[in-house]
Amino acid sequence: MIALARTYRPKQFADLMVQDHVAAALRGAVAQNRVAHGYLFAGPRGVGKTTAARILAMALNCERRTPAGEPCGACESCARIWTGAASLDVVELDAASNRGVDDARDLRERAMYAASAEGRFKVYIVDEAHMLTREAWNALLKILEEPPPRVVFVFATTEPQKIAQTAAPILSRLQRFDFRRIGPHAIVERLKHVLAAEGVVAEDDALHLIAKSADGGMRDGLSILDQVLSFGEGPVTADRVREVLGLIPDDLYGELLRVIAERDAPAVFALVDRLTEAGADLGEFVGGAGETLRAVLLAGLGGELQGMTEGLQMLVRQHASRLPPSDVVRLLTVLGEAERQIRSSGNTRLAVELLLLRWAMMDRTVELEEVIKALGGGKGEPPLPRHAAPIGPTTRPPDRPTAGLPEPGPLTLDRLRALWPQIIADARTKSQMLGALIAATEVAAVEGTTLTIRLLEENAVHAEGIERQREALAPLVGRYVTEAIRIKLVAAEGAGGPRARPARLTEDGARAERLTGLRAKDPRLDAAVEALDLELLE
Repeated sequence: MIALARTYRPKQFADLMVQDHVAAALRGAVAQNRVAHGYLFAGPRGVGKTTAARILAMALNCERRTPAGEPCGACESCARIWTGAASLDVVELDAASNRGVDDARDLRERAMYAASAEGRFKVYIVDEAHMLTREAWNALLKILEEPPPRVVFVFATTEPQKIAQTAAPILSRLQRFDFRRIGPHAIVERLKHVLAAEGVVAEDDALHLIAKSADGGMRDGLSILDQVLSFGEGPVTADRVREVLGLIPDDLYGELLRVIAERDAPAVFALVDRLTEAGADLGEFVGGAGETLRAVLLAGLGGELQGMTEGLQMLVRQHASRLPPSDVVRLLTVLGEAERQIRSSGNTRLAVELLLLRWAMMDRTVELEEVIKALGGGKGEPPLPRHAAPIGPTTRPPDRPTAGLPEPGPLTLDRLRALWPQIIADARTKSQMLGALIAATEVAAVEGTTLTIRLLEENAVHAEGIERQREALAPLVGRYVTEAIRIKLVAAEGAGGPRARPARLTEDGARAERLTGLRAKDPRLDAAVEALDLELLE
């Protein structure tokens, strides 16, 4: 019995799935007699590169070719080429086993002979072309520059970058076509057509599982379907596909979502036990978990779920409301960090358990806009930026306002220096961040109604924070003086002299500085962080 991938191989350009750009160009070249002497077909495996090369060879030598450039697919020449039978004018070579310079020289000499009949073309199809050696490419370079009449070379490869590294001059002698990966919907539709022709019934979920496992390759999809059909009689079901391919059941991904949503860390070990008892590949489970979380994120953002079984879609929608998008983004970030460790770990089970535990024990996030509203500070004010911060284990009340203020007096240097500790305390009452910024300064001078404060140490983040909060500082100082004042900030003493080499800025340090600056820019954000003991995240 002939395999489905061969039985249903396209016979015309119009039958090439998803490769319309390639089909239109080749069909037009044949119809207008503008066929190039060399082509490079590049793309993933199983997407139609060799098939397109055969259809081109069929069209060039077809006895009943249409004016549009399509082969008839039924004449003797077309039949021999389509089935891969021996042909004097169409030669297929596998570069993986014919990669040396002697093979290339033999190919070059054979190409010098004319076609078997007047008006026919000699077509050489070289598969896995990236396997050819540099010397083999050099042997072919001359004939590709000055080819004999009515000779066409088609090189098919999954790794065009290797040809660019090995034989860059060759690429300028060839017309390149890049074949696209075939989407799951197109694969499902093709599988339905094949099953209808075969008289077999199949569940939609089963076809979606096959299309997902095919990973963009139509040939792989048909091969998997062949494998499933040979497994037993009757309709093709999702359970049958999972059994043949060893796929992980949807309910285990549903259990994972429950564990994460309910923060049920102890259940992680039972889940991994079920996976290992079923003989599942833990690496495959982690990959599927990432796809499932991506689907939860998509559902949470209002997107449409595609390419999944109905059962898994239902589980994803069920948990999307329990896992906010901001949480899912953090979960996927942790996955990205852990995947390399899992692949290289000597103890895969332990690495996967640690990942799942991190997911189950991760803090949840709240929107600070909601926190401010809960504190009663959001009335009549513009909304805060939506910075997310996980709820900490404890909260602390804000500091109490300072009592017994001195009476307002004159704006003098000595008086303000004496009052500066009191002003710092007032600032801490208003905002811990503002208090920390002011505590890093001293009173430098008073000139008229201008108060000059100086940083104790050079710090760009403190300087930026104080500059942004000068309007908040001026009223604090104004409570102690009888005149309206201006605040002026100057650099620390000696800041203009020779500077010590700064310490190397680490990623954590840079992040800490950005968050400190963020709090300095927005007093309400700082108030919420201090009042509820929140940890601010980017």
